[in-house]
Amino acid sequence: MTLIDTNILLDMVTEDPIWSDWSIRQLDMASLKGPLLINDVIYAEMSVRFERIESLDQMLEKAGITLTAIPPPALFLASKVFQRYRAAGGIRSGVMPDFFIGAHASIVGIPLLTRDTKRYRTYFPAIDLIDP
Repeated sequence: MTLIDTNILLDMVTEDPIWSDWSIRQLDMASLKGPLLINDVIYAEMSVRFERIESLDQMLEKAGITLTAIPPPALFLASKVFQRYRAAGGIRSGVMPDFFIGAHASIVGIPLLTRDTKRYRTYFPAIDLIDP
């Protein structure tokens, strides 16, 4: 199993000229190791790019990606890590989704495919990151 970060999916659907090929190759390699997963937060972040829920669901199905809920222990861990981040002087904007994603991969013990590794490495050092 591999948890897929939003930036990887965005590379694919936007055909990003720099990252699309790399992200698609990584998705293909991860799929050979087991199921590809996203959670509620990643689903919500991806929804911004789609006009209709059916279009998003169709893209995920075509890519072989399954939506899975964030387990309660990961939700709890995300809040504690975010609390530590803020106490250390971290900025507020746009970071909480990363803590939910990182905590999910950490608690379940699965790799995270992402291009944005800095915060994950800092706050979730045990995660097996698949990165550039």
